[in-house]
Amino acid sequence: MAVRAFLLASALLLALLSCSHHATASDPSLLQDFCVVDKASKVRVNGFPCKDAKDVDAGDFFFSGLHLPGNTTNKQGSAVTPVNVAQIAGLNTLGISLARIDYAPYGLNPPHTHPHGTEILTVLEGSLYVGFVTSNPENKLFTKVLNKGDVFVFPEGLIHFQFNYGTKNAVALAGLSSQNPGVITIANAVFGSKPSISDDILAKAFQVDKMTVDRIQAQF
Repeated sequence: MAVRAFLLASALLLALLSCSHHATASDPSLLQDFCVVDKASKVRVNGFPCKDAKDVDAGDFFFSGLHLPGNTTNKQGSAVTPVNVAQIAGLNTLGISLARIDYAPYGLNPPHTHPHGTEILTVLEGSLYVGFVTSNPENKLFTKVLNKGDVFVFPEGLIHFQFNYGTKNAVALAGLSSQNPGVITIANAVFGSKPSISDDILAKAFQVDKMTVDRIQAQF
């Protein structure tokens, strides 16, 4: 029963994204039936080059494993299982992708952005406290507690998060309006960049001393 509910939720999310693709998707409109990634090509384009249609088969549109829970034994207590163009070559140019997110009790999908796509998320199990912040200068925070079956939208490019404040595991399914929505985790980008951003810059930006910045950077 749980697997059937999971598959139904997946189908509904994909249908919603497909219906809205022409009006809202970030990726370019499709000019042919499909453009399956040619992984052997050395051509570099915005997206991926197509392989010959005669070499395409059903496996190019298939992924198995989204029913399996991710490993949440990490500092954040969460795990994202993506299903984008890297997993399904046939998603190339279709402007759509999917992700499963697992949360341990008190697990966090930390503040992050998707620079290329809007996200629509539904809770399959448990409860989540979710939110996003608008751009400058307002920086307004929108939050909501989601229970099983609830849906929430995170607009493209805005910083957002999900937190499992419960004592049981939680699972969510997210649809995104890009074959490759990208992800920028704020803390990792700011404090874990390679090479590191100068602690003088970060100390001034966050209005703390350099020792505090150095301690945070050491975590990444």
